[in-house]
Amino acid sequence: MDRKSSAMGAFALALVIILSACGISEAGEAPGQNSDGKMGMHDDSMNGNSESPQGGEMGMGGMGNQHMDHDDVAALDSSSGDNELNIPPVLKSDSTEETKYTVRAKMGETEIFDGTKTQTYGYNGDFLGPVLQFEKGETVTINLINELDVGTTFHWHGLKIPGEADGGPHNVIEPGEEDTIKFEVTQEAATLWFHPHPDGDTSEQVYKGLAGLIYIEDENIKELDLPDDYGKNDFPLIFQDRTFDEDKQLNYDAVMNEDGTVGDVSLINGTVNPKLTVGQEKVRLRLLNGSNARNYTFKMNTGDTFAQIATDGGLLNEPVEMEELTLTPSERAEIVIDFSKIDDERDVALVNDSDDILLPFEVTDEAAAEIDIPDKMNQFSVTEAEKDLPVTKEVELFGMMDMVTINGKKFDPERIDFTQERGVTEVWEIYNKPDMMGGMIHPFHIHGAQFKTLSRDGEAPPRNERGWKDTISVSPDETVRLAVQFNDKGVYMFHCHILEHEDNGMMGQIKVE
Repeated sequence: MDRKSSAMGAFALALVIILSACGISEAGEAPGQNSDGKMGMHDDSMNGNSESPQGGEMGMGGMGNQHMDHDDVAALDSSSGDNELNIPPVLKSDSTEETKYTVRAKMGETEIFDGTKTQTYGYNGDFLGPVLQFEKGETVTINLINELDVGTTFHWHGLKIPGEADGGPHNVIEPGEEDTIKFEVTQEAATLWFHPHPDGDTSEQVYKGLAGLIYIEDENIKELDLPDDYGKNDFPLIFQDRTFDEDKQLNYDAVMNEDGTVGDVSLINGTVNPKLTVGQEKVRLRLLNGSNARNYTFKMNTGDTFAQIATDGGLLNEPVEMEELTLTPSERAEIVIDFSKIDDERDVALVNDSDDILLPFEVTDEAAAEIDIPDKMNQFSVTEAEKDLPVTKEVELFGMMDMVTINGKKFDPERIDFTQERGVTEVWEIYNKPDMMGGMIHPFHIHGAQFKTLSRDGEAPPRNERGWKDTISVSPDETVRLAVQFNDKGVYMFHCHILEHEDNGMMGQIKVE
């Protein structure tokens, strides 16, 4: 399959455009564009469903690797549990007196499959990256070095950071070059991540292995009784799906899909067929959907519940008991599983909504000190003033394959789509306009901020979304309202986090002044 759409795909897209009646004027303005350049959205008469679907993953249908029906994706091979899960190293500071890191993007070789070297990308290593640790209130310096043979950026996903240090497509570092950023950590404890963000090349660079995690700590989380022994009862889990060619290589050009590249091989922390050995205790799992396009719905094969304790940007106010949890690309969540209460006579595993085994657990007889997850963990709130704010930013997500747009437009690095004043909260309304085939979930991400979810189709968000977020899943014909505030000045991206959609121009820019 070529990188560009097939003739049949082009014909289908033409029908999408005609039948959807986008309403773009000859001047190229989106419907409802304001005189100050702010983009408009959809007719106020549009109504969505009152509940957000939990499924809705895009599919490949009858067009080879094209997601023409939006309903199904390639099934994942279940993990055989042959390999103990790789735990990323924690990067040490270059200085004993301050937090100072050196992060290198580099090419490498990784033995993902026994006896075969796969060409990969990594940060400070051959594949994926280490964990960076920050603490609220400290100043962090990071030296960025590009040892790839292509230009790249270093984007700090979920971090409140000045625009010039955010690592968006304007911050490209060419091969052999380096840069240094310095910033103050102003946000609460959270699990964030970092990855490349060059215009048009993000999907391939992430696919080859550029991704790593960031842990932020603060005084509040230190006082809470949570599992926090790294690699013992506190585990980072980066979920990704890949397709390997007959030589066990990541041939992105051969499998690239304009509507989101998916694979049949499941990797966690870069480990194929992983298992995780745990004791009979409460275990904290920090989940990152690091895939290009696949949505993951996590549940226990035993039917046991787990407690969600955190969202993208921090702790929930109280644990939320969950039977399953869906994360779209780039979303994170922290969950706690109590292995002391699970029937040890059964094989125990984390599975997806198709019951494919993602991560088998080997539960040992080892017990540990009892941890009582506190009923109150945070003081997150949505104020009445925030609820009463008018909508001032309207975003319409639309399209498929390489015809995706935001408010009828593709990304232009020279165009500022929105402006917003630093420190001022505004309400953004995000609408996912269905196409002629029904549409697909779009994970909507805003750089440089953590936002509050005010509503889904006019209803309060589910309990497990009532915390800080930087990415929100938006289902077809659904409207989501967000309270957004920026702490720093600069130009930031907002976009769909299906990486191929992002690369195809489903992205805009906001200037914070």
